[in-house]
Amino acid sequence: MSDGPSNVVILGSTGSIGEQTLQVIDQHPDKFKVAALAARDEVDVLARQVEKYKPLAVALGDQECYGQFKSKLSHQCDVRVGIEGMCEIAALDDVDIVLVAVSGAVGILPTLAAISKSRRIALANKETLVAAGDIVMKMARERGSEIIPVDSEHSALFQCLAGESKHLRNLWLTASGGPFRDFTEEELDHVTVDMALRHPNWKMGPKITIDSSTLMNKGLEVIEAHHLFAVDYDHIKVLIQKESVIHSMVELIDGSFLGHLGVADMRIPIQYALSYPQRFDSPASILNFSEVGCIHFQKPDTDKFPLLKIAYQAGRQGGTLPAVMNAANEVAVHQFLAQKISFMNITMLVQQVMEKHDTIRHPSLEEIFAADNWAREYCISLVTKGDR
Repeated sequence: MSDGPSNVVILGSTGSIGEQTLQVIDQHPDKFKVAALAARDEVDVLARQVEKYKPLAVALGDQECYGQFKSKLSHQCDVRVGIEGMCEIAALDDVDIVLVAVSGAVGILPTLAAISKSRRIALANKETLVAAGDIVMKMARERGSEIIPVDSEHSALFQCLAGESKHLRNLWLTASGGPFRDFTEEELDHVTVDMALRHPNWKMGPKITIDSSTLMNKGLEVIEAHHLFAVDYDHIKVLIQKESVIHSMVELIDGSFLGHLGVADMRIPIQYALSYPQRFDSPASILNFSEVGCIHFQKPDTDKFPLLKIAYQAGRQGGTLPAVMNAANEVAVHQFLAQKISFMNITMLVQQVMEKHDTIRHPSLEEIFAADNWAREYCISLVTKGDR
């Protein structure tokens, strides 16, 4: 890390995590400086960010928006496009931290580009490890690149495991259960997009909010935890904690449990990923235990929400299957958000795509991308012909 403010690249700066990261940087301008920004096609928001933070470079995912974006800038800025542009800014010189907050498997190549330069990765993109965890973690170890998780659950586990890894019995990932945890199966048949986007506790982007409502988000987190902490799936547990006060726990061999508690505010884990091993004042509010009252626990219902169970199965089988599961889920969620399929069809599509896939046990990166592309195309074909 540099002697002055840490230079930060934010991939996905216009999304929920990206904007909250900028709030953290605003809180600590003496600690962090924006070096580069990347977004897909949100030209108005990105242009305002560029005007405010004056980064060295910007990457725009959709090259068709290049002209429109450039016309909104009042000063000279190095604008790059496509996945190549994201990889280039992730590998810029004089960068300390690359925060990966893009949604989906598109985060894999920029993450690897940053790792190739031995940067710290503040990882808010769980799909990168779900699809290519073996490759990413191996390269991070070889290049001495720190991967600090931004997900609230994995940040909690990272902090609770400090000095305790050799004493670990189980990881406990907590989940709010989403907005439908108390719904009957009949009620789930009538879920709308607006209903699914109303998360009871967290402010997140649309894709992750839908994943939370199906429990797929927790399934992805199980696979991510396996790679981040090198823990077998039999020792990764999931527990519903609907108040989202306990963000996760570790169970040690002597019967002790260490839990991470706090308000449901993503700026806390974001800031910790940037500041580690130091801690600074946070813009988040303070947890008031007298207002919390009770903390409730229950087992997840994998009969009603089978995607969690399916994710465990994909993780245990490994190879290309987690990438296929993730890709099918991305497509299905986007189809649901576009109101082209029902809420329950998300699970059915993921299952159908996975059943059709011939898993490659020890895939190369190219084979992972090929499996990802196949899954997307096949899932779209199922939607198009109504085979769901």
